[in-house]
Amino acid sequence: MDKVSSDCPYPGCFFCVMKEGNPSKRRASILKFFRELPSQDDDGQVLPISGLWNTAMAHPNDPEFIELGIFECMSALIWKGLKNRRWLSHDQNIYIPYYAAHIIGSYTMNMEEFAESAVHAGVIPPLVELLRGRLTWVEQRVAVRALGHLATYSNTFSAVASHGEILELSIQLAMSSLEIVYSHFYQYVDRRLSYHCDLLTRGMGGVEMESRKAEEWASQLQCWSLQLINCFAFKPEFLPTICKPEFLMKLPGMWGGLVNENSPAGIGLLRTICHHKLGRGPVASCSGIIEALCNIARSSDDWQYMAIDCLLWLLQDPSTCHKVIDKAVPALVDLAEISALGDHKKLGDSIVNVLQECIQSQGSGRNSVSNRTKEQIEELLNSRQRLKWEKSMPKEDLHIKQAAALVVKLEGNSLFSSGNISGAASKYSEALALCPMRSKKERVVLYSNRAQCHLLLQQPLAAISDATRALCLHNPLNRHAKSLWRRAQAYDMLGLAKESLLDAILFINECSQSNDPDLSLRQNKVPDYAERLVKKQMRAAWLFREAAIKLGGVHCDGDAGDIYGHETDDSEWETASESDIGNDGRDEMGDDDDDSEWKNEDERKDKYDKPSIKGIVLDSYNG
Repeated sequence: MDKVSSDCPYPGCFFCVMKEGNPSKRRASILKFFRELPSQDDDGQVLPISGLWNTAMAHPNDPEFIELGIFECMSALIWKGLKNRRWLSHDQNIYIPYYAAHIIGSYTMNMEEFAESAVHAGVIPPLVELLRGRLTWVEQRVAVRALGHLATYSNTFSAVASHGEILELSIQLAMSSLEIVYSHFYQYVDRRLSYHCDLLTRGMGGVEMESRKAEEWASQLQCWSLQLINCFAFKPEFLPTICKPEFLMKLPGMWGGLVNENSPAGIGLLRTICHHKLGRGPVASCSGIIEALCNIARSSDDWQYMAIDCLLWLLQDPSTCHKVIDKAVPALVDLAEISALGDHKKLGDSIVNVLQECIQSQGSGRNSVSNRTKEQIEELLNSRQRLKWEKSMPKEDLHIKQAAALVVKLEGNSLFSSGNISGAASKYSEALALCPMRSKKERVVLYSNRAQCHLLLQQPLAAISDATRALCLHNPLNRHAKSLWRRAQAYDMLGLAKESLLDAILFINECSQSNDPDLSLRQNKVPDYAERLVKKQMRAAWLFREAAIKLGGVHCDGDAGDIYGHETDDSEWETASESDIGNDGRDEMGDDDDDSEWKNEDERKDKYDKPSIKGIVLDSYNG
C-alpha cells in the first residue's frame, strides 16, 4: 500500500489511511489494507489490529469495515497464527489471534446481517480451532464469545451447528473453565504469560489486579460457554447431548452471572432445558438439582423467576411431577403470595393453580405424594379460601381479628424477652392464624419474628421458610431488611455461602436506602457484622475454590480458618440488625426505645456466628 502521509515513517500505515479525506480513496485504501495484511510479515502489525479492536468495541454497528472485508482479514490472521508459530512468536504477533477473534465477536453481537457476512467470510473454522484450545484459554474466551453471537441468529445458527464438535467443546469448557484459568494463570504468579497479563490489565495493573481480572475473565469464559450451549438447547435434537447427568448436576452451581449480568448462567440454561419435555425428564432424575432450584427460587435476585418457571414446568408434566413434587412444594408454598416479580404478573396465583392441579391429579400407589406435601398444599388452598371469606367480612370484624392478633403477638414478644423462644414462636403462629390475610404489613412482621425464633432454636430451614414468606409479602418485594438478614444467617447455618452472600448484600443495600435511623448506615459505613458475613461468604463462595481444592491450592482439612475466618467456633451471632426502634411506638419496627445494639457494634464485632437472644428487639406494629 502506498504511503498516504509524508510525515509517517510506515508505508501503508493504517492510521494514515483512516485520515484520508477523500471517501473513495479511503475506502479503496482500507480494502487494500484488509486484503494485504494477512500476507505481510512486517513488524508492528498488532498496532492496527488493536486500533480495529477499539473501533469494533466503540462502533459495533458500523457497516463500513464489514463491507470492505474485515471478517476475511481477521479469519486469515487467526489461521496464520495457528499455522505459523514462528510468525506468531515474532514481535507482538502473539496478540493478533486474540484481537482478531474479539473483533469478529464485537461486530456480530448486534447485527444479524453482519453475522451472515462473517459466516460467508469463513470465520467459523478458525474460531473452532481456537475453541479447541489450539492456543490458550484467553483465545478460547473470545472464540466462544464470537461463536455464541453467531449461534444467536436463526440465519447463522445452522452454520455453527454444522460443526458438531462445537456443542461438545462448549459443554466441556463450561465445566472446566474455572479449573483451566486457575491452573494456567491464577495459581502460579511466576508462570503467567506476559501477554495474558497485558491483555487482562492493559498494562496498567500489578499482580493483584491481574488476579482480580482473571476471576472476571474466568467467569466470562464459563458464562459465554453457557450462552452458546443455550442457543443449542432451544433445539430439541441437541438436548440428548446437553442433558448428561455430569453436566446437569453442575449447572445450578454456575453462578457466573453475578459478574456477567446478561448471562443466563446455569439457571437460565436449566430453564431453557425444562421448556422442552425431552429435557424435563433428565432434570427431574438428577438428584440435587431440584433442591438447588428451590434455593434459587427463594432467592432475591434476577434468577428467581427462572427457577420458579423450572419448578412449575416440572410439576405440570405428568411424567416428572411425582419425581419432584415432595421437594418442590415447600419452596413454592413459601412463594405463593408473590404478587408480581418484575414483568411476571400474578406469579403467586400461577403457583397456587399449579399446586392445586397437582394435588387433584395425584392418585395412589407409586406416584402418590407424601401426606406432608398434601397437608402443605391443602393449608395453602385453605388460606386462599380464607382470603375470599374475609373479603365479605365486615370491617369491624376484621379490625377485631387484627387487634386480637396484636395482643397475641405482644404475648409472644414478652415470652421472647423472658427467654421462652419456643413459646414465643407458638404465639407468633397463633397470631398469624388470627391476623387478616390482607394485613400484609402485620404478617410480614409476624413471619420475620418467627424466623428469628427459628434461628435461635437452631432450625434454619424453618427460618428460611418464614423469612421468605415475609419477603414475598413485603412491598416492595424481597426488600424487608431484617428478613433478608435473618435468612442470610439461616443460609450460613446450612453452609449455603452463595445464598447467604446474596441476602447479606441485599440487606446492606436496604440499610443504605432506609429512612429508619436504626437501619440506615451511619456515616455511609457498612454495618460491621454484615461486612464480616459478606467477607466470610465471599471466601467460601470464591470462584476458584473447587479448582484450588482439586489442584492443591486449598486443602480440605485444616483450611477452615483461611476460608471461613477464625471466629466461627464459640462466638455469638451478631444481632445488632434486629434492633428495631420506632420513633413514637407506631412504626412497623419496634416498641422499645433502646438502641444499644447499634451503639455497641464495635464492642461485639466478632459475634455473629451463633444466635443469641441478648439485646434482640423484634419487629412490632400497632393495630
